[in-house]
Amino acid sequence: MVRTRRDVVVVGGGHNGPVAAAYLARDGLDVLVCERRDIVGGAAVSERPFGPDYLVTSLSYVVSLLPADIVADLRLTSHGYHVFPQGPYFAPRADGRYLRLPDDPAEREKEIGKFSAADAAAYPGYEAHLQKIGGVLGPMLDEIPPRLGSRRPADLARQGMLLRHLRKLDARGAVDITRLLTGSVADLLDRYFESDALRGVLAVSGVIGTWAGPRSPGTAYVVLHHHIGDTGGQAGAWGFPRGGMGGVTRALAAAARSFGAEIRTSAPVSAIRTQSGSAADPRVSGVTLASGEQIDAGTVITTVHPKIAFLDLVDAAHLPEPFLADIRGWQTRSGTVKVNLALGRLPVFASHPDYDPQVHGGTIVLAESLDDIENAFQEAVSGRPSALPFADICIPSVFDDSLAPSGQHVMSLFTQWVPHRYADSAEHEELEAYADRVIARVETIAPGFTASILHRQVIGPHQMQQEYGLVGGNIFHGELSMGQMFHARPAAGYADLRTPVRGLYQAGSATHGGGGVTGIPGRNVVRQVRADHRADRWRRAFRSGLPARDS
Repeated sequence: MVRTRRDVVVVGGGHNGPVAAAYLARDGLDVLVCERRDIVGGAAVSERPFGPDYLVTSLSYVVSLLPADIVADLRLTSHGYHVFPQGPYFAPRADGRYLRLPDDPAEREKEIGKFSAADAAAYPGYEAHLQKIGGVLGPMLDEIPPRLGSRRPADLARQGMLLRHLRKLDARGAVDITRLLTGSVADLLDRYFESDALRGVLAVSGVIGTWAGPRSPGTAYVVLHHHIGDTGGQAGAWGFPRGGMGGVTRALAAAARSFGAEIRTSAPVSAIRTQSGSAADPRVSGVTLASGEQIDAGTVITTVHPKIAFLDLVDAAHLPEPFLADIRGWQTRSGTVKVNLALGRLPVFASHPDYDPQVHGGTIVLAESLDDIENAFQEAVSGRPSALPFADICIPSVFDDSLAPSGQHVMSLFTQWVPHRYADSAEHEELEAYADRVIARVETIAPGFTASILHRQVIGPHQMQQEYGLVGGNIFHGELSMGQMFHARPAAGYADLRTPVRGLYQAGSATHGGGGVTGIPGRNVVRQVRADHRADRWRRAFRSGLPARDS
């Protein structure tokens, strides 16, 4: 049996894994990342399902929340990281009209005014409302949550960070945040808008990747979560990485390797081991790979889904029952279906037949109204795939010529919903019929579209779960509901990225700062590891009577 030792082992090569590995390797630690699949990237991966001529972003399809300081710290641009700014929303309608939301305020007012003058006048107030709340909640995404409810002096001091943020609020602001965190996206939009066209487009951001309809409580926050972004310094901006989303994780992996980390693919971890000793104070001792190889390490960071990490990889005997109950009860449902296409030509929209990079290179939304979206969700709740699925569509090859042959394109359709039970069985025929309905819906607003399709890939919740490790098919590793956010993400008392096992940390998308390709959990876990290592050095120095070296 092969047995080796490392300072740190990272379980999982999704984007947070290489982020953590890069920072720790830069600190001089011997770091190994173990990835189950034969490619790094997790859900942010580019693959070639249609052969060597096409590069397709399999699941996650745009970048926004990756902080600029991570890009700078890890020198990602030197490793090929480049983002093409995504165009604005374009929503073609079955009646031959369309709604665009360009960045220019005067143009946007004119576009919205085609449907409602009142909505056009109200839109700046809506944007200002989200911007104000984002100014309070956005910085909190970047911080390690305190242990709310703890009376330990160190935890009480950390809890003071909340007061620092809340001091920004007046009485009206406190109410606005409460309403946004607990209300539905329908509640939010009802305060501002009347037209079906605008309400339909904006409601999509409240339900993307979410097992909830636009009238479900909590979906207003999901809008804000998507609204807070920083691509090229522009808050709320989204973009297409060169080479697809795999371009992001390839750059992150290259950065980690440049600092000395090792990344192994096709290296599934079968167990996260703990040292024998006090059951009340277990300590991590390393990992065992499916090959039988054992790698000892005093620090292990898991970035995989919490149900996989704590219900499959760690011996339950070393985890307290309240923690296990939280993980077992972690809501990770989804009804998402990703449809990827190779096209012989760009779609020609009946409402906007001329080529326009701000249209074809924007976010193309298929949603006639908020009720249209709600009805699609209710059908899935009742156990039937949506008869009229909505879709969030992008064509990154409009900007990125590395994705398809000249004159051809790749299209990403992020669609919802099918019943969440589809995560437990393949349901091939139903998924293909569902994809047919999505494509038929595109055909109604872009005649001839179906004939332009050269290749098609349909990825449902079951494949997301089995192949990509997204339990339940949930792209966020867990629903973005209030009961699963901030200090509750993913378990009471452990939102600080620690776990009940000393030396074992968590930094996947199910931790605070996750949900989207942010890299924030990967960076924040390094802050926690550093702090704990410093504390350990000081404790050892105190016991030995020697001065500690804070390095």
